[in-house]
Amino acid sequence: MKNLKKRLANGETLLGCFLNLGSPLTAEITGRAGFEFAVIDLEHGSGTEVDVLSQLQALEATDAGVIVRVESHERQRAHRVLDLGAEGIMFPRVDSTADAAGAVAGLRYPPEGVRGVAAANRACEFGSTYREYMEAAATTLLGVVQIESTSALASVDAIAAVDGVDVLFVGPMDLTASLGILAQFDHARYAEALEIVSAAAHRHGKALGVLMAQPEDFDRYHALGFRFIACGSDGTLLNTGARRQMELLDAARTKAS
Repeated sequence: MKNLKKRLANGETLLGCFLNLGSPLTAEITGRAGFEFAVIDLEHGSGTEVDVLSQLQALEATDAGVIVRVESHERQRAHRVLDLGAEGIMFPRVDSTADAAGAVAGLRYPPEGVRGVAAANRACEFGSTYREYMEAAATTLLGVVQIESTSALASVDAIAAVDGVDVLFVGPMDLTASLGILAQFDHARYAEALEIVSAAAHRHGKALGVLMAQPEDFDRYHALGFRFIACGSDGTLLNTGARRQMELLDAARTKAS
């Protein structure tokens, strides 16, 4: 464990990156670049649950804590990757308190939750430390819920009040789409939505997270209290770098001809 939950509780600002290629190599590159957390994306990424293990192993020797974004808050989606050793779960499309409560239940063992009990898995060293792991899970596993719709915005105060929700994570693309202003991040309606989420998080002592489009957006979100900040993904970084490299090469070739 890389203590993401504890560090956020202490008020640290953590910088991260999404992983959507399903590759342990790009995961390792991300971790070695210095990112403090990585989000393995099973909602929109090209990898599957089969690919989670190799990415976790690739990141283990780096300083990056690993969160997995699952496809839904169904119990088996969360506990499979937790058993592999994920440090927390990001739940998409959390629109209500019922959704939030269901998500949190998947992070916790009975009687507080519904996570299946399995002692011989990777998270507890294949049975060697299962009691220690089970006792610590409630205080170490990070619960991240995504606020990305008008329904979630309307219920955000109640969602933030749910015990076990540690981070309210804004998904800018989905939220602006739901608001009818797709990708208009300078729009007054989006600014108002950020203020509403920020206020709810502060009222209930929860951390704020966001996936930024570019590093230049940092000051805006940080000023609102966002401390769990991701920017880009392995796929977008590779795409941007490859296209820029090709532009430079093509310009050099044109100049030489």
